[in-house]
Parts: sequence; structure tokens; C-alpha cells
Amino acid sequence: MSRLPFYLIVTLLLVAGAAMSIHRHVQFEVPWTPGELRQVWEIEAQVNFTADGGPAKVNMALPSSQQGYRILTEHTASPGYGLAFLEEQGGRRAEWSTREAVGEQQLYYSVQALVAPEARDANIEPPALRRDILWESPYDTAASQVIDRAWSRSADHFTFARELIRDFSDERQGENARLLLTQFDRTPLLVRLLNQAGVPAREVSGLMLDHGRRRQSLTTWIQVFEDQQGGLFDPRTGERGRPDNMLLWESAGQAVLEVQGGSNSRINFSMLSRNQPAAAAVRNQLADDTLLNFSIHSLPLEDQALFQTILLIPIGALVVVLLRVLVGIKTSGTFMPVLIALAFIQTTLITGLVGFLMVVAVGLVIRNYLSYLNLLLVARVTAVIITVIAIISVFSVLSYRFGLNAGLTITFFPMIILSWTIERMSILWEEEGPKQVLIQGGGSLMTAVLAYLAMNNPWIRHITFNFLGVQLMLMGLILLLGNYTGYRLLELRRFKPVTED
Repeated sequence: MSRLPFYLIVTLLLVAGAAMSIHRHVQFEVPWTPGELRQVWEIEAQVNFTADGGPAKVNMALPSSQQGYRILTEHTASPGYGLAFLEEQGGRRAEWSTREAVGEQQLYYSVQALVAPEARDANIEPPALRRDILWESPYDTAASQVIDRAWSRSADHFTFARELIRDFSDERQGENARLLLTQFDRTPLLVRLLNQAGVPAREVSGLMLDHGRRRQSLTTWIQVFEDQQGGLFDPRTGERGRPDNMLLWESAGQAVLEVQGGSNSRINFSMLSRNQPAAAAVRNQLADDTLLNFSIHSLPLEDQALFQTILLIPIGALVVVLLRVLVGIKTSGTFMPVLIALAFIQTTLITGLVGFLMVVAVGLVIRNYLSYLNLLLVARVTAVIITVIAIISVFSVLSYRFGLNAGLTITFFPMIILSWTIERMSILWEEEGPKQVLIQGGGSLMTAVLAYLAMNNPWIRHITFNFLGVQLMLMGLILLLGNYTGYRLLELRRFKPVTED
């Protein structure tokens, strides 16, 4: 029979698991290692205005995830105001409203922005060209001459914008530029000139991030487009490119703050930078699961803690398969060591080993007595279960009385599994002697310890919890191991006499 379908399935599992894991790392910045730190900016915007005494409405632009930054959380503080988050003309805005506002008013908005070098801007549509641009004389002549001069020294929209902005700098400012600046502000004037020349452009506002700064204001920038490609220009120098420490606060060409029912409105910003674990920094975006971002972070925390342990079981199963198939270690029960390893995670290794040995040793003594009663199997196993529960209860009470609180964790042992282990070892003792009991019992204990070391590794716990694609890869590896038909390592000793001859 052809093995091609089998190898295709294994390859598909390995590739799919690796692709899912790489996608989560690249697209959602999930770190490969635990303890990795990410820089997070906490920014607070304070809106102040003087209310007229009647209804008031405040509309403020909000930042979105963009190149270099990903928005994590946002909060507001606005007692007595209604609040709504709106999507208007390609930008996000917050709208506060109230029926009555008197005197000085303060509204607060705070946001956490994760520094994410892999983040990219969403597809931004270029603004429509303005067709209603009119100039009064003599500004019309000056505008035409400034545009013609910059156009002749450019090759595309971006170089035209650069030359036009530089013509308004102090070093190259001519009479026409000075005349226009007496009537118009610099940034709106440059946008107007670009639109008149047929270049899509708009004014945007950015916040320069600097740790510990207070009462900061937004700076204006010019966004220029050509063939759906955008470029950001500093209206003061003509330099193209976005500074690494700039967060675009308003990118739709709208007003940053609009207040109805008040006057003397203003907005200022305070900011702090801190480092926090990457897993916590990206946790909220992982809660928005999609088919390609399948995770369990959307579950309640109690269920997440449960799954964090459950997802370790395939790791323990892989250790068991490796030791049984490739090494040839014998265990009492196929996956009993995995369950014992899970108990070790709860009890710690030393406490778990001591508790396991004591329960099994006492259980074997009592089981040896039960063998003389000639009970039926079901009744005998039930008696062993009750005995195990009694042994665990006695050990827990004694350890508490002697002040050994670690002994209380012995209750995490799977009682049914321990009972069946005692039953199997007792039968094995009767049929094949104590040597086989030591071989299988020791193999089970060694396998449980190795599985515990693998399952309790911080990096493995992090990978299995955050990258569910790893489960597919584990399935593929176990299928490959299940196809192994060669010699086990412990069987090679049978061929030692041959090599000596």
C-alpha cells in the first residue's frame, strides 16, 4: 500500500502549524519567547473649553493603528457627558454631548499605543481635488508664479511638493511667497497651492512622542498622494518621511477639535513611555479572533488558565512516544506518566515524587492483603480507590499537623490513575516478580519526571499557549514516530555479543 497519502497528511500538518505560528508572530507581534518586553506609550489628551450655559457638543479626532504603532486600549473621563465613538470620512472621532454645561469644562481621553515596527498603515484614500480655489488679486498672480517655479524643478508629485515647500522656507523665500504668507497660514496655503496644481494633498496632525512631556500640542504635516501612494512632508523644511517618534493623531484632513456651545477651546497632551511584557501588551488584540488568528485569549481568564494546562498534555504525550518508541522504556500504563507529570506541575517535583512513592508503597501493601480475600476485579479496584483516597487524606492531615504545607498538594494526584497503577503493579508482582515492578515503575517515574521537565519549561508553556499551530506540528511528529519500525535503543544490547565476536 502506498505511503504517499500518509506523508502528505504529515507534511500538511507540519506546514499548516508552522504557517499559523509564523502568521501570529508577524501579523500580531506575538513574541516567540516569554518575558520579552515591548514599549508602550500612555497618552492623555485634555480638552478644555468655556461652556455657554446651554447644550454643548465636543467632537475630537482619535488616533488609529498605523505605521509603527498599534492602538491597544482607550479610556475617557467625562462626568455628565454622553459619549460615542464615530467613523467619519475615514477617521475615528469621539463625540461628547450634554444638555447643560456651565463655566470651565474639562474632558479627558487616554490611549495606549504599542510600538510595533511591523504595523502598517491601512489603505488610505487620497483626498478629492478642490475645484473651488479662488484668489483675489494680486494673490492669484503670486500663486501661479510660485506653482510654475516649483513645477519646472520637479519630476513628480512628491518632488513638486518638496520644491514648493522649500520655496517658502527662510533660505529660498521670494517676494511671491512672502506676499502669500501675509494673507494665509503656511500649512493651509501649501495644501491649497498643491490642490491648484492638481496634486492631491491634505493637512494632517501628528503628536511628537517624548517621555515625560506635558502640555504638548499637535504639529501639522502635509500628506501628498500620487497613484494611491502617499508621502508625508514637513511643511517647515520640506523633508519627506514620518519621524519614528510621531503618532498621527488626525489623518483624514479634518479639524482635530470642534466645540459647539462653548468658546476658548484648546487641547493639550501628556505622555509617558514604559516597557511591559509583550504577552500583556498584545493580549487585547489577540482577543479579536479570526480564522488566521485563532487563539483562546477571548475566553474568560478562568478558562484560559485551564487550557494553559490542557495544551501541555501533547508535549507530555510526545515525550512518552519518544521514550517508548525510540528508547524502549517500559511504563505502567501508556499515558499514566503524563497525568503524573501534570500532578508534579501542581505539587512541585520533589513534593510530588515523595508523595507518589509513599502513596504507591502503602497502596501496594494494602493491595497485597486484598489479594488474599479473592475479591472480584471490580470490587477489588473499588477497594483500592477508597484506600488511595484514605491514604491521601491521612498524609494531608499529618503534613498539616506537622506544619508541612507542601504536603497538602498531594490531593492533586489523579486518584483513579493511582489506583489502577497500584492494581497493575500488584498483578505484575504476582505474575512476574518484583524485578518487573521496579523496571516498569521506575520507567514510569522517569518518564513522568522528563515529561514534567518538558511541560514545565517556561518557553514551552509560552509557545503552546500562544501558538495553537504548534498542536498541528506535534500531531505530525507523533504520526511520524508512529510509523517507526526500527530497533529501540535498549534493544541494541541484545546485539552486543555479536559485535564482540
